[in-house]
Amino acid sequence: MKENALYLSTIGRVLDWSRSNSLWYTTANIGCCSDEVLNTLGCRYDLERFGSIPQVDPRQSDLLIITGAVSYKMAPHLRALYDLMPSPKYVLAVGSCANCGGPFAPEISYSTAPGVDRILPVDIYVPGCPPRPEAIMDGLLALQEKIRG
Repeated sequence: MKENALYLSTIGRVLDWSRSNSLWYTTANIGCCSDEVLNTLGCRYDLERFGSIPQVDPRQSDLLIITGAVSYKMAPHLRALYDLMPSPKYVLAVGSCANCGGPFAPEISYSTAPGVDRILPVDIYVPGCPPRPEAIMDGLLALQEKIRG
């Protein structure tokens, strides 16, 4: 009985390690921070060295990277995009607008959600307006550590 538990826990750790090192992602580029996410794809920062490969189809993605202020009109489409992703799925909120509404906060704009976490479960928040590519990479590495447990 103990051997089976050890075997299953070892398989679980191997699966978590492989999930953390092969995060395929889809981006929801709603705002200005998407330029910084695009910078991470270039040869200077190269997210692919961490196993993160951009995907067009959310059905092939583990990670949803959201940038920009989410309006209430955009929220159902964002939720549909999230629902298309297979489990386990993760969300990375990049920039002040995605985290809390930023300069488009509900106190200023009636049509903006006060953060993407009101619509989707967010795993990692990357602060900044706009965040540097290094901060986005740190967020991705923090997510990998969170997945590994």
